[in-house]
Amino acid sequence: MIRIFIGYDPREAVAYNVLAHSINARASRPVSITPLMLSQLGPLMWRERHPLQSTDFSFSRFLTPYLCGFEGWALFLDCDMLVLDDVATLWDLRDESFAAMVVKHHHVPKEEVKFLGAPQTRYEKKNWSSVMLLNCGRCRALTPDYVNTASGMDLHQFRWLGDDSLIGALPHRWNHLVDYDPPVAASDASLLHFTIGGPYFAAYADCGHADLWRAERARMLAAQDAAAL
Repeated sequence: MIRIFIGYDPREAVAYNVLAHSINARASRPVSITPLMLSQLGPLMWRERHPLQSTDFSFSRFLTPYLCGFEGWALFLDCDMLVLDDVATLWDLRDESFAAMVVKHHHVPKEEVKFLGAPQTRYEKKNWSSVMLLNCGRCRALTPDYVNTASGMDLHQFRWLGDDSLIGALPHRWNHLVDYDPPVAASDASLLHFTIGGPYFAAYADCGHADLWRAERARMLAAQDAAAL
């Protein structure tokens, strides 16, 4: 079973559902998809919202190993994504010599504001935590107490590992930053990340690869309509 946790924010509910559909539609092996909803995490997530926090799942993502009982592997994804490839291909990249595996971006945003007026922040390892293959047994520092009290930089810069050599690299195609990375054809990307803002927001309706996202939403809705008949 491929265990996948997706960050959930009510303002991006449609993004979550389209992402989940894109995963299921292409997966060659069984997947288990869990939304990280604050309303369901209850007492596991009590830290106050930070002024620079742009989504509900900015910090809850780091509860993934705990929710897995610190056993096996799990994949975390931001919800503002679209998967264009078989997620089993990504899953098969797991390497037991690492505690976490990510696309090691050198992302230095030029914009000051992103979707819904959220402030854009710049820091080392930005976007590394948006796609994480986590070797849960080696992520035991991520207890609820730590996730709720550690600084944002300690969490997102993987300081909880204490050693950057424990962070493995994933192919860039598994976290293509739309409208930041150099444009690529859909065939050269396995996962599109609408990190600045996705086509489900009016202000970003014409963002890169918006047509692919809308086509995926149309297929999802068509499948739902067919199932209702």
